[in-house]
Amino acid sequence: MPQSPSSRAVSNAVFEDAFALEDPGLLAGCSYVDGAWAEAAEAAEAAEASVLAVTNPADGAAIAEVAALGEAGARRAVGAAQRAFPAWAALLPQQRSDCLRRWYELMVAHKEDLARIMTLEQGKPISEARGEIDYGASFAEYFAEEAKRPDIMSVTSHLPSAEVELWREPVGVAALVTPWNFPNAMITRKAAAALAVGCTVVVHPSKETPLSALALAELGQRAGFPPGVFNVVVGEPAPIVRAWTSDKRVRALSFTGSTEIGRLLYAQSAPSIKRLSLELGGHAPFIVFADADLDKAVEEAIGAKFATSGQDCLGANRFFIERPVYEEFCRRFAARTEALTLGFGLDDPDIGPLMNSAAVAKQEDHVADALAKGARLLCGGEGHELGPLFYKPTVLADVPDDAKIMTEETFGPVAAMAPFDGEAEVITRANATDFGLVAYLHTREPARIYRMSRALEFGMVAVNRTKVTGAPIPFGGMKQSGLGREGSRLGIEAFSDVKYVCRDWS
Repeated sequence: MPQSPSSRAVSNAVFEDAFALEDPGLLAGCSYVDGAWAEAAEAAEAAEASVLAVTNPADGAAIAEVAALGEAGARRAVGAAQRAFPAWAALLPQQRSDCLRRWYELMVAHKEDLARIMTLEQGKPISEARGEIDYGASFAEYFAEEAKRPDIMSVTSHLPSAEVELWREPVGVAALVTPWNFPNAMITRKAAAALAVGCTVVVHPSKETPLSALALAELGQRAGFPPGVFNVVVGEPAPIVRAWTSDKRVRALSFTGSTEIGRLLYAQSAPSIKRLSLELGGHAPFIVFADADLDKAVEEAIGAKFATSGQDCLGANRFFIERPVYEEFCRRFAARTEALTLGFGLDDPDIGPLMNSAAVAKQEDHVADALAKGARLLCGGEGHELGPLFYKPTVLADVPDDAKIMTEETFGPVAAMAPFDGEAEVITRANATDFGLVAYLHTREPARIYRMSRALEFGMVAVNRTKVTGAPIPFGGMKQSGLGREGSRLGIEAFSDVKYVCRDWS
């Protein structure tokens, strides 16, 4: 049943008419700390507070003004999580599982409202937003089950008269720092694993998309998370995250974002030797051999490039096409790209707006650089009349390896095509990057699939398909694409320690 907005919303902070939700109680205009909304914060914190303007990237319209906290609020959230930790960790695993299961059920029940919130603050097409809610909820469901089986492999005693036991124990307070491109699923993928194993969490969402995170906090409250177990701190990232990396009470840090910021957090976390999980940048190659099903390869390439308007760390950036089918692939792909629709997210186009002006500037820079170095423009290559944050889906052919787009993550709707001759060449060129998150491979030859999958230096390899992610799989990369894995049973390792007990029974 729809619920009325509570007093948590800062007066006139969230413009409800812009959202038209069935349950306006999902809209919040301030942080959530220690089981309460942050207007109840101490006066000292109120003095440091500011306001973040949230706008719809499709048209620039203001949709919310969210009260922001800073360092003091961030530290208060850690204190709340630290106090809540012993009781949460001591619960029976089944009790934590029940909370996660209710959280999952509430996400599913409020899927349409959550998707609308996401589309309006992030810009992605509503069908993609609905898909992300399903994806995000799946982690709560998956880790609700994993919470009930946190055991690890047993060890036979190697000593006479000794009994050996191994226990998996939660590390403590976990700080989760999440991006704007997946404002729901990047929280649930981290938080569900941490909560399942017995950690308490402090979450800092992107200041550009705080509303999705606050809606998850509201649903967490309804699901029965005790005060302090799940906290969301909204504000400028530097003071909040710096407060957490310098706090010894924070024992784990999980971050999704750029490699540049990942390096900074790595350094800041070193003095207290925090457990780190870093899901960083990608620079995915999409490799098509001449024996591939070309129709399927083109369709999969469209999905790999243009999902989330290209703003996806899994997005294909470099397209290597074997020379005998190169021109035909480019022709078909460009024709398919030109048919994509652009528009406002609630109208459910193929492509929505980019997140900010910096993203648009990067597309313009990469396209100009490639053309200056001899690339051909097959389609797109400019903004769109819909608004300043719309950029036409673009295809570049004959892009040289020294072009910026071949060495930097574009994070937008620009595809760079280049021909290759033979396995050895394409392996060398595909691996010539500091990143190693995902690679896409299209070929029908079984032996080649095996050789290429082994040779590609990427944490995930998608063969003859694009979608590979999901709650049961270990998501993560190699090289400077990050540390650790999220999802799957491996997802709890970032938030737990193994304790070894050797007991004499003689």
